[in-house]
Order: sequence, then C-alpha cells, then structure tokens
Amino acid sequence: MALLDKIEFGHYYHIYNRGNNGNTIFFDEENYRYFLSLYLKYIYPIADTFYWCLLKNHFHFLIRIKELDEIKIDQLNYSTHIKINKEKVNPSKQFSHLFNAYTQAVNKKYDRTGSVFEKPFKRKVVTSQDYLIKLNFYIHNNPVHHRLVDTISDYKWSSYHSIISSKPTYILRNDVIEMFDDLLNFKIYHSRNQDFEDIKFLILE
Repeated sequence: MALLDKIEFGHYYHIYNRGNNGNTIFFDEENYRYFLSLYLKYIYPIADTFYWCLLKNHFHFLIRIKELDEIKIDQLNYSTHIKINKEKVNPSKQFSHLFNAYTQAVNKKYDRTGSVFEKPFKRKVVTSQDYLIKLNFYIHNNPVHHRLVDTISDYKWSSYHSIISSKPTYILRNDVIEMFDDLLNFKIYHSRNQDFEDIKFLILE
C-alpha cells in the first residue's frame, strides 16, 4: 500500500475516495445532498474548501486544513454531550466522522451492511499554485472525463456552478477566481482541454 500524506494544519490537500470495491456511493439525489450536509458539519469547521465534485462512485475535494488557531471550536460541538478541546482537534478523525455518519445513514436507508468507502481515504498534499489551478480543472472536468456529460457546466454535483454564481456559498469563491485573475479567465480555462502530465502524482485514479 502506498504511503498516504499526513494531514497537517495549514496545508492544502486533494482529498479523494471511492466506493468500497469501486461500488456506488450515491444511490439517489438525496444522497448527494446529505453527504454535502455532513461535509458542512464535520469538515467545513476545520478546512477551507476551494472546489469539489461528487460522482456516483467517488468524489474529489481540494481543501486547505485551517491552522489550529483559525478553527472555531464551537462549530465542532455537535451536541450538548460532545465537547471538543481545540488542542485535540484531529482533521483525519473529522473525515472519519463524515464517512462513518454517511455510511450509517446509507446502510439504514437501503438495508445494507458493511463499508461504503475504501479505507483509508486517499489524500495528496498540494504544494504549488500551478497544481492548485490544474487540479481545479481536473476535479471539475471529472464528469466529462468519465463521459457522464459533454461539458463541465452540464454536471450538477460540483463546485463549478457555485464559483460562477453570485449566490452564497461555503467555498472560497473569490480565492478561486483570483487564481485565474477574473471570472472570464476562469470560464475560458475550463472550456479548454488541459495537460495533466506534470500533476499525475496528484491524480488518484
């Protein structure tokens, strides 16, 4: 098994996982929505989110784990019975909470058992602006790559529409657009094929 990058505060990561044995993760539209609601509960408090894409049997996120002093500990108190000490915040465990909560809900809804996701979940540290930009396209283009749609804008379950929209969003829309100078350049970049040769090590398929 390849070594996985350790998740550390203040670092950027491409987070990826697929269904156990390549099986389906999202069985209906409500599953996508519920997974994102759990993401907001468990990951949003400890990470900045730049872009994401959910597909039937896998997903991608590009995030930055916040520095410890940036985390608002009150957002991590999921109930009156669970109080978390900031010094004990563990980003990897937050992802485990997300996957476990989703698995429990899906197994109950569909009367199934066993793991929904492969373990451990995959992650790659991202260390340059160039990689951030190329992964932006790679993640948004994934549904096109897998021939689910013809164009990036045709796919519903990605952050692409949130970025080009003016509606409120939890992703760092302005930071993403600034990577491309402006929204027009963002759209132009995403309308062209891109070369991923130099980021193959960040692509986990």
